[in-house]
Amino acid sequence: MGTLGRAIYTVGFWIRETGQAIDRLGSRFQGKYYFQEQLSRHRTLMNIFDKTPVVDKDVFVAPSASVIGDVKIGRGSSIWYGCVLRGDVNSISVGSGTNIQDNSLVHVAKTNLSGKVLPTIIGDKVTVGHSAVLHGCVVEDEAFVGMGATLLDGVVVEKHAMVAAGSLVRQNTKVPSGEIWAGNPAKFLRKLTDEEIAFISQSATNYTNLAQVHAAENVKSFEEIEFEKALRKKYARKDEEYDSMLGVVREIPPELILPDNVLPKQQEKALKN
Repeated sequence: MGTLGRAIYTVGFWIRETGQAIDRLGSRFQGKYYFQEQLSRHRTLMNIFDKTPVVDKDVFVAPSASVIGDVKIGRGSSIWYGCVLRGDVNSISVGSGTNIQDNSLVHVAKTNLSGKVLPTIIGDKVTVGHSAVLHGCVVEDEAFVGMGATLLDGVVVEKHAMVAAGSLVRQNTKVPSGEIWAGNPAKFLRKLTDEEIAFISQSATNYTNLAQVHAAENVKSFEEIEFEKALRKKYARKDEEYDSMLGVVREIPPELILPDNVLPKQQEKALKN
């Protein structure tokens, strides 16, 4: 953004500030007839009763997610867009390096038909796919819950076990280590291969890394976002200066790799063309 651009931006800023001040003044004159637009009351982290979420500073909680009450989340985990973790009548524990993907629901049971008190416990490096439902269950370290799967009260998914997408695991079912269960109701399908077990751990690592990207994007100020928009417009051809500012590394197309004997001015001319 050049000098003129900064000047225009500053003028726009003060016009907006003046407009807001006039709006507030007008509202005071309106008195009891004043209508105030209600802003969203969404709170990403919310207390309930005397319970407060305990979330490690390195956890990514998406702005549209809700973490409520007695919930603990360990280092490097990620709670994605639209998720709800509601620890109101019991507790929820999420380990380290675990990802709970978009629109998933995690809740607990105060009591059930058997009279058991059932928190929800999710271990380390667990992957919970999009739109899964976990209720009063245990998912041990490095287990995998597929997209849209439902785990009912008392379910235990052991370490290195997998619940396939769309499956319904009935109450008090145990999914043994090294097995994949699928269906409605879920039943043993087959043994997991070594490659699939390794994939579970790698999937968790991939989401930990991806969460860092989303976390960085979500904390950008309005000015930073507008600045990047200006950069993209200015450097629409994605030249080296643009890439270096955004930390992007790109491969040079073969047609732009010129022989060493080409003079610098000829190189410059070739790149412009």
